[in-house]
Amino acid sequence: MEQEYIITVFSENKVGLLSQITTVFTCRNVNIESLTTSESALAGIHKFTIVVRTDPEKIEKLARQVEKRIDVLKVFVFTSDEVVQQEIALYKVTRSRNVEQLVRRHNVRILEIDDDYIVVEKTGYKSETRELFELLQPYGVQQFVRSGTVAIVKSRRELLNEYLEELARNDRKLS
Repeated sequence: MEQEYIITVFSENKVGLLSQITTVFTCRNVNIESLTTSESALAGIHKFTIVVRTDPEKIEKLARQVEKRIDVLKVFVFTSDEVVQQEIALYKVTRSRNVEQLVRRHNVRILEIDDDYIVVEKTGYKSETRELFELLQPYGVQQFVRSGTVAIVKSRRELLNEYLEELARNDRKLS
């Protein structure tokens, strides 16, 4: 049965790695719902957050294939309930008193107000940013953009640090 998975890929920041990673998903016929990349909390380590809908068997194969890439350090797979996740959406809407009242009621940040339009930002779950879009539609959404999902693991354990410490211990044993 298909479900949503959040895949976190830690890697070196190398040219062409994103293409290699997305090719793995394409070859397995799995659509990437969301993709964000950024530096991680560890210096020199890059983080990819990838959201997909697939089945448990396929997700494990995908993770193993991505992890085989030379510049990939480690891949972790999570379900939605194992992470805290958010996204940011920006809306440019025709300005009116009703729009201003609506956005204030929905805990959004006003970024710019012009004579003709208002630009607002909503941070939340995908369902929340979509809901606000639907509410603003009747007032004239001129532009809309949503970021990919960003996610942090709920676990107290820092999995990448544990993995790197384990590698260091194994290296010391071999020396």
